[in-house]
Amino acid sequence: MSAIVAVTGQCDAADRLIEADEALAGLQTRCGGDLPGVLAVPALLALVRHTRVSGVAQSRIIGALDDGKPVGFLASVTPVAGGTHIELSQWRLMGDGLPDAAPADVLLYQTAALHALLDTDQRVLSVDLRVPDSAMGDRALADLAAHWRADRDNVWSRSVELVGVAHRQPLHWRLIDDTAIRIPGSAQMWRARLLPRGDVGFDLLILPDAIGDIAGTAAPRAEPEQSWSRMIGRDLAPALRQPINRIVANAETIRTRLAGPLVDEYAGYAADIAEAGRHLLALVEDLADLDAVEAPEFNPAPDRIDLSDCGRRAAGILAMRAAERGITLISPNEDHTIPATGEFRRVLQILLNLITNAIRYGPERSSVQIETGGNAQTAWVAVSDQGAGLSADQAAHVFDKFERLGRTGDGGSGLGLYISRRLARAMGGDLVVAQDGPGARFVLTLPGRANA
Repeated sequence: MSAIVAVTGQCDAADRLIEADEALAGLQTRCGGDLPGVLAVPALLALVRHTRVSGVAQSRIIGALDDGKPVGFLASVTPVAGGTHIELSQWRLMGDGLPDAAPADVLLYQTAALHALLDTDQRVLSVDLRVPDSAMGDRALADLAAHWRADRDNVWSRSVELVGVAHRQPLHWRLIDDTAIRIPGSAQMWRARLLPRGDVGFDLLILPDAIGDIAGTAAPRAEPEQSWSRMIGRDLAPALRQPINRIVANAETIRTRLAGPLVDEYAGYAADIAEAGRHLLALVEDLADLDAVEAPEFNPAPDRIDLSDCGRRAAGILAMRAAERGITLISPNEDHTIPATGEFRRVLQILLNLITNAIRYGPERSSVQIETGGNAQTAWVAVSDQGAGLSADQAAHVFDKFERLGRTGDGGSGLGLYISRRLARAMGGDLVVAQDGPGARFVLTLPGRANA
């Protein structure tokens, strides 16, 4: 369907599609409807009904699942004698990959037990159940996924209990993002994250409530002693995330001119605001991670993992960021495996930090090498760049808390390497910087499979 030429159709007084251009007719049939027949795209049907009843023309960005592919378009509906007139424009594919997300959000994608794609009205378009029944302890998630697949004309939040939220659904996504939820039939607490996918819908991630610690969103813990950093990570991080995300989202709306025409100068101001908001959010998330790793009860959940697979995943996540600077990421071959014992999401978190640093501080049009190796007792993964490297004094202090090595203005907090080393040691391994050549080379070691 063309993004320039509008596609039109006509509905009768019963909201049945009775006339349609070829593209709209094709969408109707691919979504399981007939021609003539009731509109098969739930969000479009709701808009047509509202327009017919109110008698007022309306427009809205709508998401749909077209032959298994998520798409979005601007739907404009006008009341006419005997029904409504439909016009669809700005048609575009929502994309199969992850949206441009912060590293903490990428970790949430990797660890979500259930991933659903929502339209702009928070109706479920598709569902991807990520864990087998045996890993759930019950069939609650599978039953929820089956319910959503069978009833896509309903808002996702009406099928679960939002803890502490008594308002009628759907609420604005920012008001329910990061909310604890109860799923019928499950004894476990869960947490819902809503991540906008441009202006055509959302990604809904359902995670075990404890995983919120990855991004500083776990439920509060009772502790006799509270340092300032723990207070920020435990109490303030969840409260700060929503307003900061709102600042970033609104600034991006202004920058991309979705709210209307804007002169270039002010669009530039909005871009600066959005970038500053992302830096502030990264600092909040670092402080939340600091809270997690310094907690006396912090205890990773070791599992059997493949370090080469972790390296390839981390490189794939950051490939676009590296390409922006002309940097080539060289990861282990697909047939290369290095068995290790560690917590997958924590290992991925460490590698994302190391590779991000290598991209940020390495020279443009260079390369970053990710290598793996080991034996039955010890496994290792190394990240090497082609930058200026570290002096002996810098290497001695690079893992210190809040250590920036004299760098300013790059948005870093000086906590990433400190947190990464704490995570490595909590998993029975270590993180060191090697001084055996040009550039910086960081090596993460973990117990091998023989120690599992």
